[in-house]
Amino acid sequence: MLKKFAALALVALSATVSASAPRAEAAPDLLLPDLRQAPPGCAGGSSGELPLCTAWDVCPVIDPAAPNGRCVAPSVAKAVRLRFTSAEENVGDGPLLLYGHRDSTKQDTMTVRQALRNGTDSSIPGSYAAAQRATGAFTYYEPALAHQHWHLMNFEHFALVSRQGKTVVTDRKNGFCLGDRFAVHDAARLNDVPGDTGPDADLAETLRENMCRHHEPTALDVLEGISVGAGDDYKYTVDFQWLDITHVPAGTYDLVNTVNADRTLLETDYGNNSSAVALSISWPQGTPASDGTIPAAPIVRLLRSCPGQPRCA
Repeated sequence: MLKKFAALALVALSATVSASAPRAEAAPDLLLPDLRQAPPGCAGGSSGELPLCTAWDVCPVIDPAAPNGRCVAPSVAKAVRLRFTSAEENVGDGPLLLYGHRDSTKQDTMTVRQALRNGTDSSIPGSYAAAQRATGAFTYYEPALAHQHWHLMNFEHFALVSRQGKTVVTDRKNGFCLGDRFAVHDAARLNDVPGDTGPDADLAETLRENMCRHHEPTALDVLEGISVGAGDDYKYTVDFQWLDITHVPAGTYDLVNTVNADRTLLETDYGNNSSAVALSISWPQGTPASDGTIPAAPIVRLLRSCPGQPRCA
């Protein structure tokens, strides 16, 4: 299906789009995506209301460095993680479509260009060369057994922030494989959700199946993206879907997820790129001792959900 989409898109583009196309900012006929960050801990496709935000847990682990350590009893743990699902949605006018490319396998990473749908003739760029915008993003092949595909780096970031605005803990997440994993809860209000036929439908079918060149470390090209009305989520059991709260004092904090923080990807609106949940952390038997002993797991409670807001506590 990827080859089918690329072929159809390139035919439609042959007379209208080239690698030297005008910058998207100066082309009003190009339809932009709008990335909306879901509140952390809310399953993909939910409205972000607090009762629906149950996709998270507190997980004591033995090895603080393990990307995805098994949850164990606090008595044998050396670290405590707050794990949570994260989800990013496209509620814009056009698909988020990114092409990665490298000239040879001697390069460890691929540069990324952003392709934008043409609102006049409905064409969608079908290759890296045809994509209109250079970006600061890049992809790299993650060899870990749970991944073994090409990751888009720095797409989303997590942080635990104090009520005073100080960042207490930051993420270790290293990359994302984007595709259409779920439908957004308010898709009915969007005007440009792909139909059953046409370039948007072909792209959506490709993105539903997209595994980012799985088991292809020698690939020279990769496609990633999210259709209008769709989202991409990472379950809280996935590698690095957590923040280490072992040494976080009791108190109230914001758990904040932010997509496209550096704005290297062009969107219609950056105001909804962060969402937060306010939460409380308490240590019923005291914080971990200096020797690393954890007397009991902390108790974490979600207090409020703030979709589209970077602060909530």
